[in-house]
Amino acid sequence: MRVFLAIVLSLMIHTPALAEQPLRLAVPEALAQSGFAQFVVPRFGLKTGLRIERVGENEDAQMRFVTEGPVLFEGLGAQWSLTHDASPKAERFAAWLRSDIGKRTIESYVAPDGATFSSTVEKAVVVPVVRYGGDADEGEKLSLQMCGRCHVINAKNRMNGMGSTPSFAVLRGFKDWGERFETFHLRNPHPSFTQIADVTDPFDPSLPSPIVPMEMTQADLTAILTYVGEMTPADLGAPLQTQ
Repeated sequence: MRVFLAIVLSLMIHTPALAEQPLRLAVPEALAQSGFAQFVVPRFGLKTGLRIERVGENEDAQMRFVTEGPVLFEGLGAQWSLTHDASPKAERFAAWLRSDIGKRTIESYVAPDGATFSSTVEKAVVVPVVRYGGDADEGEKLSLQMCGRCHVINAKNRMNGMGSTPSFAVLRGFKDWGERFETFHLRNPHPSFTQIADVTDPFDPSLPSPIVPMEMTQADLTAILTYVGEMTPADLGAPLQTQ
């Protein structure tokens, strides 16, 4: 019995525990060839004492770098995520990649070919297309014809607009852009020179239009709204403060 206990104790002392076995991380070929994983993974081990074994992307592993899911970093023309088995050690590696030191490690690596990686991932803003049921091509023509003398409509008249008036792309960036365009004829200085059939009142004879009047139909306005609704808004950066 004593001999048996001695053997068991010897095995417990000299045989590594299963929990001490390294985690296996499946690394796609692109990341492996860039040297990224070879650079990042050992630095995690130095900071935490936990070992990770890098394996091919098709091998069995508790963790995998993939291009689907919540993005951790960008590089090599792709956005990369980490899937794992939710074990505490795998969670720790994922948390380390998201930490400040993990991000600095990611961004400090430069591949032999000069490729770099970024942990600052900007989420793409999807701007919904708003459809008013009109003809967008006709709306572009009308916008250039009627509004292009003051506003920059697009690249076709980018040198002809007035510097004091916002471009259509900038206006499209406002949250209330639809209301602004729908009611433009009520907003200064438009009432003094705009006539929309069956919508606006005729000009007061004593207050004629100071410029050549802009005359349109409701269908014309719908076409313009349709064109602007499909336009890509200008990148306005921080939210605009409007009055």
